[in-house]
Amino acid sequence: MIEILQYPLALLVTLGVLVTFHELGHYLVARWSGVRIVRFSVGFGRPIWSRMDRRGTEWAVAAIPLGGYVRMLDEREPGTVEAEARPGDVSYNDLSVGWRAAIAAAGPLANFVLAIVVYWFLFVAGNTTIAPMLGTVPEGSPADRAGLEPGLEIVSVDGESARSWQQVTMALAGRLGDSGSIELGVRRPGAESIRQVGLAIDDWHRGVDEPDLLASLGIEPALPPVLGEILPDSPAERAGLRRFDRVVAVDGEPQQRWSDWVDTVQAAPDRALTVTVDRDGRRLDLSVRPEARDAGGEAAGYVGVAPYLNEIRYGPLAAIPMGVAETWDKTALTLGLLKKMVTGDVSMKNLSGPITIARVAGDSARSGWTYFLGVLALLSISLGVLNLLPIPILDGGHLLFCAAEAATGRPVSERIQLLGTQIGLFLVAGLMVLALYNDISRLF
Repeated sequence: MIEILQYPLALLVTLGVLVTFHELGHYLVARWSGVRIVRFSVGFGRPIWSRMDRRGTEWAVAAIPLGGYVRMLDEREPGTVEAEARPGDVSYNDLSVGWRAAIAAAGPLANFVLAIVVYWFLFVAGNTTIAPMLGTVPEGSPADRAGLEPGLEIVSVDGESARSWQQVTMALAGRLGDSGSIELGVRRPGAESIRQVGLAIDDWHRGVDEPDLLASLGIEPALPPVLGEILPDSPAERAGLRRFDRVVAVDGEPQQRWSDWVDTVQAAPDRALTVTVDRDGRRLDLSVRPEARDAGGEAAGYVGVAPYLNEIRYGPLAAIPMGVAETWDKTALTLGLLKKMVTGDVSMKNLSGPITIARVAGDSARSGWTYFLGVLALLSISLGVLNLLPIPILDGGHLLFCAAEAATGRPVSERIQLLGTQIGLFLVAGLMVLALYNDISRLF
């Protein structure tokens, strides 16, 4: 029952945060301009909670939680001009074109600022991730043809630094539909020298509904048996095992994953093992005797090692440009994928709606707060980019009308604005229906 409720609750929390920040951007700049704010609503439809503040603004939470709005005093909009309006109240339609453009841009800007703050916090708090090291490399795959082998660590994609599998995947997503080659920087764990490897692609996943980025290249993420921390005075230290050693075999049996190594050690308490490791490209045989430790009433082997992980952490000042850069990179990626959807390089079936957002948000919440915050930042960027599209009824449409007014010296006629709004509603409704259809298709 709890798992069933997790997804809608995660959706409500996620949308609530994103919409609140978005509309708060509009609200703050509108207040700064002096315009009267009639209502600040999170959600659409009939309010399920509301209160009036001393400035005459109604703060409301509505029944349909798929958006929100800030309603300003506007003589052109019925219902916003009240009989008891106070002297000196400023109407939105009386503002200069500059102020109206600033109010429209403030919502998406707030979403980008939220993403920057979240990324800054994550960089300062630090995050330990599985290093992007290759597991098995399928024979005949692009990775195999390029000479990649298990245990190599990916440190860059097309020149952009990558310190986690998430960063690798996001960088690869930007190349969907492209031809040429994907340049990977790889190295042995702990090594200084980096080798550049090119993976040939030709219309890579062009128009594919649900592309598997890593598998198609022969890159299989895994936690390989590469040693990280070696505990002092442990059987591993006494045997001469070192950080960055990759366990190749134990008593001649291949060890392809960290779980293989753990199972082998636990099954051999107080028994000498011949451990073959790869150290800087050289094979060494070391004798290791796991200590016997109690594990639920049974003896299990213990050697005192941890897997090789990456810790991403920066100081408060250094994290500021990193947060900005991360937001910029994700924004560019989102814009690039939207462009490729329009040109057909990326299938429109990759467009997601509320069901997928709920599932992703729920899974991320279950995976931990750092992962959830990362997803929240990415969704905030997506919301900001979406609202900047030059479609009437969206913030980008308002900016388009403001630009036209600034260029011609006169407002866009109400007839054209009405026509644009109708077209915008049709386009947005069509996108929402398509996204919902894609969501439902993924369930079956």
